[in-house]
Amino acid sequence: MLKNLLTAALVLFAFAANAQTESYEKWIRDNYSKAEYDIPVRDGIKLHTIVYSPKDAAGDKKYPFLMQRTCYSVAPYGVDNYPPRLGSSPALMRDKFIFVYQDVRGRYMSEGQWTNMTPHIDQKKKKTDVDEASDTYDTIEWLLKNIPNNNGRVGQWGISYPGFYTTASALSGHPALKASSPQAPIADFFFDDFHHNGAFTQGYYLTFPVFGITPPKPTTTSWFAGEMIKPEPDGYTFNLKMGSLKNFDKYYAKNWYWQETVDHPNKDEFWKKRDILPHLKDIKPAFMTVGGWFDAEDLYGPLNTYKTIEKNNPSAYNTLVVGPFGHGRWSRETGHTLHNDIYFGDSIATFYQNNIEAKFFKHFLKEAGDGKTGLPEAYLFDTGKKEWKTFDKWPVAAVEKRKLYFHEKGKLDFNAPKEGKSVSEYVSDPLKPVPYTANYKQMSGFTPFEYMSEDQRFAAARPDVLVFETDVLDQDITLGGEISALLKISTTGTDADFFVKLIDVYPGDEKNHAYLADPKTVLAGYQQMVRSEIMRARFRNSFEKPEPLVAGKLTDIQFRLQDVLHTFKKGHKIMVQVQSTAFPLFDRNPQKYVDNIYKAADSDFTAAKQTVYHQADAASALEVDVIK
Repeated sequence: MLKNLLTAALVLFAFAANAQTESYEKWIRDNYSKAEYDIPVRDGIKLHTIVYSPKDAAGDKKYPFLMQRTCYSVAPYGVDNYPPRLGSSPALMRDKFIFVYQDVRGRYMSEGQWTNMTPHIDQKKKKTDVDEASDTYDTIEWLLKNIPNNNGRVGQWGISYPGFYTTASALSGHPALKASSPQAPIADFFFDDFHHNGAFTQGYYLTFPVFGITPPKPTTTSWFAGEMIKPEPDGYTFNLKMGSLKNFDKYYAKNWYWQETVDHPNKDEFWKKRDILPHLKDIKPAFMTVGGWFDAEDLYGPLNTYKTIEKNNPSAYNTLVVGPFGHGRWSRETGHTLHNDIYFGDSIATFYQNNIEAKFFKHFLKEAGDGKTGLPEAYLFDTGKKEWKTFDKWPVAAVEKRKLYFHEKGKLDFNAPKEGKSVSEYVSDPLKPVPYTANYKQMSGFTPFEYMSEDQRFAAARPDVLVFETDVLDQDITLGGEISALLKISTTGTDADFFVKLIDVYPGDEKNHAYLADPKTVLAGYQQMVRSEIMRARFRNSFEKPEPLVAGKLTDIQFRLQDVLHTFKKGHKIMVQVQSTAFPLFDRNPQKYVDNIYKAADSDFTAAKQTVYHQADAASALEVDVIK
């Protein structure tokens, strides 16, 4: 059981190493030579690196490097052991590159001390000032000098945590690094993965041994295996019985990453040092940032990596690709492309790999490298029309910012309310939290996945979930860009969370498609979640300096949901749901202000009445970008 859990964990976090159904191992053996090296870097640490070189490299036939740096192991180890796949796609594997895989410092077979989200050092003054950028620079220098028949160009890619290493490595400034593709990259752990707007992603509770246990020495095995919690089949009940977060010390008292998380509940200097976005300046390599619209782990990362580079480096080659995928799922072809119950078309991953990703790397590593790739600035999938769209700017210039206003009796439209007094109320009880999914198996999984497009009818029926819905649309409406929740609220407590969902309501005569995994699913009336986000009210003015709410006081709660590109079709409806819990995806707010929720007592949790205003002088709304 534990071995299977660890295998699933590494697959979820490192899709780049995930083999497709067809194994290419024999072809790789026939066409590539394998070698392993311990590459020394400036502070004397040695980084374990595996190099696969095309066997036909010789004389004038030289190849570029395509590198992945990872904390998830570069297995299989041993020069006689070959993987079932090389590179990010079969297309690039067959086109041939010198593929390089490296364990980052302190992980698996590499020496040194590892930390989460290695702080970047802008000004390095001594040999011990090391980070991912310096390790990458030194690795590239060694590769250029020691691996024969290279053409002097290097590209890098990685998915999830390796996506972060791709972003951070691009700051090395090495002139040979020509192309970087961070895919589902983590950017900031206070908004990606382990937190959303400061709320703890409790759905990740199983992952902490992977990130907070130090190996005693370099190893090829998963040293953290003995610290893993055996999940119970009912993750909702398990987490509810666990009580307050401090009770996780039962499992993680010796886990340094858990203790760091507990000791830093706000975005203080600890988290600021681990935010890579402020350092994305003077970018040299071409960038292609990739994400999935239904990525439950890292959607903030790719969107904000792209936008930050665009803002700070206006002349850089910088593109964005987002498809109809969950976390890293563009790296493998499934034939019929679905997320949860929603079917988007066939061979979409292969289209991306062959027509977007391969074109990018081949241009900058094998061809002219002048930026004339033929690719657009943004290659994005409309998840409502179910087709790719191209844009020369993102968010697009030709949009109209509009507000979807909440109204009494659950109405939603683009007209501001005129009522003098109009509110909707619900009681949020943290002892009976709203589940974030109807799939209890998902709740005990290693990380969440399917809920990002899940049918929300299970939540709409609860009395502690507010539902606002438009009339049936008489024309298509395409939302393309940023979304902000603009809430006017009051509460009987002194702290609160607000979880807001944008939903596409299918017509009552919607037909089921042929590829549904569960024959009991009914798409007629389906409430497909398009986007959601949580906001912890204590952070409404500052993520660094939280403030309690004043009970009974009307208060503004404003926050960004991540971007969308989704056409709500004629005959559908737009819905917004508002609730205060989404458990156990996110931890429960006690609703009584305490300085550190990670250290709250079980007795601190209390029910509270939440009031959402939708009247002329206090209008709650969702601000959206409508593509004209």
